Amino acid sequence: MSQDTPQVSFNRVMLKISGEALMGDLGYGLHPPTVERIAREVQSVHSLGVEICMVIGGGNIFRGLQGSAQGMERTTADYMGMLATVMNALAMQSALEGLGIHTRVISAITMNEVAEPYIRRRAVRHLEKKRVCIFAAGTGNPYFTTDTAATLRANEMSCEAIFKGTKVDGVYDKDPAKFDDAKRYDLVSYDDVLQKRLGVMDASAIALARDNNLPIIVFSLDEPGGFQGILAGQGTYTRVG
Repeated sequence: MSQDTPQVSFNRVMLKISGEALMGDLGYGLHPPTVERIAREVQSVHSLGVEICMVIGGGNIFRGLQGSAQGMERTTADYMGMLATVMNALAMQSALEGLGIHTRVISAITMNEVAEPYIRRRAVRHLEKKRVCIFAAGTGNPYFTTDTAATLRANEMSCEAIFKGTKVDGVYDKDPAKFDDAKRYDLVSYDDVLQKRLGVMDASAIALARDNNLPIIVFSLDEPGGFQGILAGQGTYTRVG
């Protein structure tokens, strides 16, 4: 490894991003240049030899909870949301493979024509072969968010951390877009996130991470090179742990 190559602190990580992150400036759906930009962020980390898992939400296409609030039966709405995550996963797979990175979409709902079924040992083998694994369709169960799915898969894959890409550079005590005096945490405990309702992830995901001592790194996905920089010990972020 040359002196110019960043030293990374994790060997296998989970990158969790929202479906909205793929919209760019659009109000709905996928913005291909934004998908490609995020794919390049993943490529920059993959090039360091880091094994990468991904979970992408589906809120840019359909959000089950909102569908339920509008009168749709909750279980049906959640399954529709899971299918939206598969669409996003396929878009990200296409962008990554366009950059020469071997990628597998692994779905919790069986759909063999477009994605592999989730088999833990097979997924681990893909990671060992330096393939990016995108876990789609959540946990395969209604009433569970993609945050919980990301934490579950991160534990199953023995990831060393979850990287939560957001629009802000960490966790704040209040919304920095609304309050100029919002304070960013460098380090915050799982219990404080739950008690203060800081909105990092839902309570189930935070509790699962806490029970397995899995750190969550919250950073800005909009900052070019941010993902690689944090792995090299640089940049601005909040560590939940």
